Amino acid sequence: MTNHLQITDADRFVKAGEAYFSHDGSRIIFQGIPVPAEGDEALEHYLMYVCDVVRDEDGQITGVNHMTNLSNIGSSNTCGWFHPSDSSRVLFGTTLVAPSGNDVAGFQRETSKYSWQFPREMDMVEMTLSPAIGMCCAEMGLSEPELIWERDGYDAEGSWSPDGRFILYTRLEPGDTNGDLWIYDSKDESHTELIAEPGYDGGPFFSPDGKSICYRSDRNGDKVLQIFVATLAFDSDGKVTGIKEEIQITKNKHVNWCPFYTPDGKYLFYASSEISHGNYEVFCVDATGQYPLDETPRMRITNARGFDGLPVFSPDGKTMMWTAQRGAFVEGAGKPSSQMWVADIDLEKVDKAYKKLRKAMIEKKQSEAFESYTP
Repeated sequence: MTNHLQITDADRFVKAGEAYFSHDGSRIIFQGIPVPAEGDEALEHYLMYVCDVVRDEDGQITGVNHMTNLSNIGSSNTCGWFHPSDSSRVLFGTTLVAPSGNDVAGFQRETSKYSWQFPREMDMVEMTLSPAIGMCCAEMGLSEPELIWERDGYDAEGSWSPDGRFILYTRLEPGDTNGDLWIYDSKDESHTELIAEPGYDGGPFFSPDGKSICYRSDRNGDKVLQIFVATLAFDSDGKVTGIKEEIQITKNKHVNWCPFYTPDGKYLFYASSEISHGNYEVFCVDATGQYPLDETPRMRITNARGFDGLPVFSPDGKTMMWTAQRGAFVEGAGKPSSQMWVADIDLEKVDKAYKKLRKAMIEKKQSEAFESYTP
């Protein structure tokens, strides 16, 4: 990774992150808590924002502008996503109004201060933006949030399939912490349950070819998240009918979450506590699951103090965007705030380095097996 650039800062946002590119790389959708006016308290919940990507004449990202809030003040918002062929259409999870606070379930590791909640008012909405790039906030031409469907309970963490037909999402019944993965078919407006293991399954994404999904799972109930992939089953009409095969990608004592496919579908980048719970880093792992776990390396990508996670890629695969605590220390906090960063990334070099690491892992395994062999 080269040319690291911080694209949001603590002057505007108390914290910002979980950002995703539009299909053409011209826009970003992300969530943030704005810095309050002097004397006011910061908002309790994230708002959902979009912005334009600023590039130089060589196509290099130099920043962002025209930041626009899409959500209602006081509402809780999460997991924005662009339509796969239209950068003026977005979806995200929102409560529309302030969560009631009744029966609010949540997820939190026992020793961690960080937690996220599952308000039962959370629904999936779609919005339309002005198709023009470079418009000021007052000219964005925003539509009102439109419910894609409505039902009691937490429906969020959604994303469109590469063809725009399906929405993959996480569902929790009111007051429950047992998150399951579902898929919505816009052709017949049906919902199909895909993953219903015990514990919390969430953060799902389609593979670039739309044939598989990746996600995190706490099915062991130990708050130690693991990464899985699953191959989808389709009928003759192209409708997703369920899961054909599920494969576990990580199996260790660490918290592994927010997996995201590289544009070629070969690898998953994800955040892990493998270094420490005080220093999450981005790792890379083979996405196919074709190798045994003890022959599947987990290759470290980022190397900095503080949190690095929620990695995603520009459509051309040349840029990685992620959430990090790398800037100046926040007064009274003892650490930097969480903000959005981008950097150039060479996925060909990643591929070569990973193959080299896997070769060394296999050779070490073979050597140790020989040394322990008893004739």
